[in-house]
Amino acid sequence: MKAEQKEKVDRGRIEVLDEECKGCGLCVDACPPHVMKLSERFNTHGYHPALYLGHGCTGCGICFYACPEPGALTVFTLPPPVKATAPPAVSLA
Repeated sequence: MKAEQKEKVDRGRIEVLDEECKGCGLCVDACPPHVMKLSERFNTHGYHPALYLGHGCTGCGICFYACPEPGALTVFTLPPPVKATAPPAVSLA
């Protein structure tokens, strides 16, 4: 494994409504890049809601489909970053 790894750009973002989440952990287990965990704090219903770690989301939506609670998770797919291009070469002929 290389000592320095290239930082990946986030391709998605996850929002969790704490009061809708029942803390079952299905989204946490289903997440391929492992960017979710169960919170250490309780919501008002006494559950540990899911928590997005803030970076690394691919926007795949697998967590959304694994979640049995409608409306608890929303996955947003982010637009790809704009690549900087070099200006066209100018011919001096």
